[in-house]
Amino acid sequence: MIGLISKIQNEYGAVLVDNEVIARTAGVAAMECYGIVGMAARNMRDGLVQILKMESLTKGVRLNLQDNCLSIDLHVIVEYGTNITAITETLMSNVKYKVEDTIGITVNEVNIFVESVRVH
Repeated sequence: MIGLISKIQNEYGAVLVDNEVIARTAGVAAMECYGIVGMAARNMRDGLVQILKMESLTKGVRLNLQDNCLSIDLHVIVEYGTNITAITETLMSNVKYKVEDTIGITVNEVNIFVESVRVH
């Protein structure tokens, strides 16, 4: 993900957007949703899921860009006692809207991976 550039062409020329910017936009939009406790990064050595700080949100986001259309994978931690289906539907909609509105690139799909449930 890091270092790749998304190119948006319009009548005035080309706009190059680093994928880090897109991933951060998606991560911040996800954190704004009710029921989302944080973004998750999986520690592959021992299988533990850790919550990411705001500076590291992009580690819980995976992007796949093909033909100027974007697929976003989000790895999240949800709050215990919430309706996961309702949360993820809102999350998908919010992330899609914010990325398309902010970046100007079409989002084909937003996939949610609930990595953990956090009890307060």
